[in-house]
Amino acid sequence: MVFSKLREKLFGSGDQPVEFQEDYIEVDTRRDIGPKAKVLVRPFIIEDFSDIKPALDALRDGYTIALVNIKVIKEKDIVELKRAVSKLKKTCAAIEGDIAGFGEDWIVATPNFAKVFRSVETEDINEEMPPQ
Repeated sequence: MVFSKLREKLFGSGDQPVEFQEDYIEVDTRRDIGPKAKVLVRPFIIEDFSDIKPALDALRDGYTIALVNIKVIKEKDIVELKRAVSKLKKTCAAIEGDIAGFGEDWIVATPNFAKVFRSVETEDINEEMPPQ
Protein backbone atom coordinates (compact mmCIF):
# COMPACT_ATOMS: atom_id res chain seq x y z
CA MET A 1 0.00 0.00 0.00
CA VAL A 2 2.71 2.47 1.02
CA PHE A 3 4.90 1.39 -1.87
CA SER A 4 2.13 1.95 -4.40
CA LYS A 5 1.53 5.48 -3.07
CA LEU A 6 5.23 6.22 -3.24
CA ARG A 7 5.45 4.87 -6.77
CA GLU A 8 2.45 6.96 -7.75
CA LYS A 9 4.04 10.12 -6.34
CA LEU A 10 7.32 9.44 -8.08
CA PHE A 11 6.09 8.19 -11.43
CA GLY A 12 2.48 9.34 -11.57
CA SER A 13 -0.56 7.12 -11.90
CA GLY A 14 -0.23 3.94 -13.92
CA ASP A 15 -2.58 5.31 -16.58
CA GLN A 16 -0.06 7.76 -18.01
CA PRO A 17 3.26 6.73 -19.50
CA VAL A 18 6.32 7.93 -17.65
CA GLU A 19 8.45 10.42 -19.57
CA PHE A 20 12.13 10.45 -18.81
CA GLN A 21 14.17 13.50 -19.60
CA GLU A 22 17.79 13.42 -20.55
CA ASP A 23 18.78 16.02 -17.99
CA TYR A 24 21.65 15.53 -15.65
CA ILE A 25 22.58 16.81 -12.26
CA GLU A 26 25.99 17.95 -11.21
CA VAL A 27 27.43 16.25 -8.17
CA ASP A 28 29.95 18.15 -6.08
CA THR A 29 32.83 15.76 -5.38
CA ARG A 30 34.68 18.08 -3.04
CA ARG A 31 34.46 16.80 0.49
CA ASP A 32 34.30 19.08 3.47
CA ILE A 33 35.77 17.57 6.60
CA GLY A 34 33.38 18.84 9.19
CA PRO A 35 31.46 17.63 12.20
CA LYS A 36 30.57 14.35 10.44
CA ALA A 37 34.20 13.25 10.46
CA LYS A 38 35.00 11.25 13.58
CA VAL A 39 38.73 10.88 13.03
CA LEU A 40 41.04 12.77 10.74
CA VAL A 41 44.35 11.25 9.63
CA ARG A 42 46.48 14.23 8.70
CA PRO A 43 50.03 14.46 7.33
CA PHE A 44 52.51 17.04 8.61
CA ILE A 45 55.98 17.91 7.31
CA ILE A 46 58.52 19.15 9.83
CA GLU A 47 61.24 21.27 8.28
CA ASP A 48 62.24 23.07 11.48
CA PHE A 49 61.18 23.04 15.13
CA SER A 50 58.46 25.68 14.68
CA ASP A 51 56.63 23.41 12.20
CA ILE A 52 55.70 21.06 15.06
CA LYS A 53 53.03 23.40 16.50
CA PRO A 54 50.19 22.58 14.05
CA ALA A 55 50.69 18.86 14.67
CA LEU A 56 50.64 19.36 18.43
CA ASP A 57 47.51 21.53 18.25
CA ALA A 58 45.74 18.92 16.12
CA LEU A 59 46.67 16.17 18.60
CA ARG A 60 45.44 18.23 21.54
CA ASP A 61 42.08 18.70 19.83
CA GLY A 62 41.71 14.95 20.15
CA TYR A 63 40.33 13.98 16.73
CA THR A 64 43.50 13.83 14.61
CA ILE A 65 46.00 11.08 14.01
CA ALA A 66 49.19 12.85 12.92
CA LEU A 67 51.51 11.35 10.32
CA VAL A 68 54.68 13.40 10.67
CA ASN A 69 57.33 13.42 7.95
CA ILE A 70 60.68 14.21 9.60
CA LYS A 71 62.96 13.66 6.59
CA VAL A 72 63.77 17.33 5.98
CA ILE A 73 64.59 18.23 9.60
CA LYS A 74 66.55 14.98 10.01
CA GLU A 75 68.79 15.92 7.10
CA LYS A 76 69.09 19.54 8.23
CA ASP A 77 69.58 19.49 12.02
CA ILE A 78 69.55 16.40 14.23
CA VAL A 79 69.37 18.51 17.44
CA GLU A 80 66.17 20.21 16.22
CA LEU A 81 64.81 16.78 15.28
CA LYS A 82 65.40 15.52 18.82
CA ARG A 83 63.66 18.60 20.26
CA ALA A 84 60.66 18.11 17.95
CA VAL A 85 60.37 14.39 18.75
CA SER A 86 60.69 15.12 22.46
CA LYS A 87 57.90 17.70 22.22
CA LEU A 88 55.71 15.18 20.37
CA LYS A 89 56.40 12.53 23.02
CA LYS A 90 55.54 14.90 25.87
CA THR A 91 52.31 15.94 24.19
CA CYS A 92 51.32 12.32 23.55
CA ALA A 93 52.04 11.48 27.18
CA ALA A 94 49.95 14.44 28.37
CA ILE A 95 46.93 13.46 26.25
CA GLU A 96 47.50 9.75 27.00
CA GLY A 97 48.08 9.09 23.31
CA ASP A 98 50.62 6.97 21.53
CA ILE A 99 53.63 7.69 19.33
CA ALA A 100 55.85 5.48 17.19
CA GLY A 101 58.23 5.74 14.29
CA PHE A 102 57.77 3.82 11.09
CA GLY A 103 60.23 3.71 8.30
CA GLU A 104 63.14 6.09 8.61
CA ASP A 105 61.28 9.30 7.88
CA TRP A 106 57.85 9.02 9.52
CA ILE A 107 56.35 9.26 12.98
CA VAL A 108 52.72 8.51 13.83
CA ALA A 109 51.15 10.19 16.86
CA THR A 110 47.65 9.38 18.06
CA PRO A 111 45.21 10.74 20.64
CA ASN A 112 44.07 8.57 23.55
CA PHE A 113 41.40 6.63 21.62
CA ALA A 114 43.96 5.00 19.28
CA LYS A 115 47.05 2.89 19.81
CA VAL A 116 49.86 2.15 17.37
CA PHE A 117 50.32 -1.52 16.46
CA ARG A 118 53.78 -2.76 17.24
CA SER A 119 54.96 -6.00 15.71
CA VAL A 120 55.33 -8.94 18.05
CA GLU A 121 58.81 -10.33 18.53
CA THR A 122 59.40 -13.55 16.60
CA GLU A 123 60.46 -15.31 19.82
CA ASP A 124 57.05 -14.58 21.35
CA ILE A 125 55.31 -15.99 18.30
CA ASN A 126 57.31 -19.21 18.49
CA GLU A 127 56.47 -19.64 22.18
CA GLU A 128 52.74 -19.23 21.60
CA MET A 129 52.53 -21.55 18.60
CA PRO A 130 51.95 -25.24 19.37
CA PRO A 131 54.65 -27.67 18.21
CA GLN A 132 54.05 -29.28 14.85
